[in-house]
Amino acid sequence: MTLIDWEVAVNTGVRLVRPGPQISLTEARQAVAQLRELSVAAQTHVREFTGMESLEPVGPATVVDRPGWIRANVDGFRVVLEPVIDSLKPSALDDSPVGTITTAVGSRVTGAQLGAVLAYLAGRVLGQYELFLPPDPEGRAPTGRLTLVAPNIVHAEQELDVDPHDFRLWVCLHEETHRTQFTANPWLRGYVQQLITDYLRASHLSVGDLLERLRAVADAVAEVVRGNEANLIDIFQTEQQSEILDRITAVMTLAEGHGDYVMDAVGPQVVPSVAEIRRRFQRRRHGGNRIDKALRQLLGLDLKLKQYEEGAAFVRTVVARVGMADFNRIWESPETLPTLAEIRDPEAWIARVLHPPLPLSSGEEPEDR
Repeated sequence: MTLIDWEVAVNTGVRLVRPGPQISLTEARQAVAQLRELSVAAQTHVREFTGMESLEPVGPATVVDRPGWIRANVDGFRVVLEPVIDSLKPSALDDSPVGTITTAVGSRVTGAQLGAVLAYLAGRVLGQYELFLPPDPEGRAPTGRLTLVAPNIVHAEQELDVDPHDFRLWVCLHEETHRTQFTANPWLRGYVQQLITDYLRASHLSVGDLLERLRAVADAVAEVVRGNEANLIDIFQTEQQSEILDRITAVMTLAEGHGDYVMDAVGPQVVPSVAEIRRRFQRRRHGGNRIDKALRQLLGLDLKLKQYEEGAAFVRTVVARVGMADFNRIWESPETLPTLAEIRDPEAWIARVLHPPLPLSSGEEPEDR
């Protein structure tokens, strides 16, 4: 069963994505080489600052252009979605000739929709740690890959009018923090993967249901254009998925906030202009024209911006209160990760994980307060 035409997704995304900044071939090659070098330098800075040691061999980041980012993410979507799609409940229509035609047409439509979304994102993403990768030629599952999108980094540094070397290292510090989170704590990758799989499987949709929801995307776009609240998460999410989404949001808020905290805290020693970069970058994050803001709302990117801010505030508070070594207990297991409520109340996480109440001895009554 094919609900998403992956080839259409790639072709649509590559066709729609905007070209990168106009720079010479020599400048482009220099940018790629420097990003690889700085990604290696950032590993040392992140390790020394956080005290987290990678348990896997790591090399330079993979540097890609916008079409390369699209192709990589379509591969990632296939790894995540195909097993879930194969387990969807068939509907009465699915096995009929009409159902077969509908599914074939729908797969191209959904492929085009995915490609259009990726074309938009491909012009914005500076880098990412890819958790979902197809097997290598020998059939082994890769552990993960750090990717930097060179044209977007160059475009951002030009737009912000900041020092290129400082900005590139600053970005590498954030992205290398993500790689360190997952390579120093191998359980975390499986935990996040399982949460996402559980979230997708909790939809309990038939093929027909899924196609209907995919076609509701156009209605959501119209609502956002009219100035109303709407996003794609609300279209697809069932009531059962909301609790799983809270756990996904909590761990991703921690990861993004930790990355933002480290890139700024390490920055003054190795990125002299970090304060100015942060000030200009924050203004850029929240800027954009009306269409850009509408797309951010539709795709849930405004929620992601909130994750950066809430997560960084949580990390700053906890590290200031207990120090980096005790903060790092957060990476011990799923049980030591903060909940969404604890992200917004760091003292609650400290009390639960670092200073839990002593158990009562037999026959002892709790003290009245």
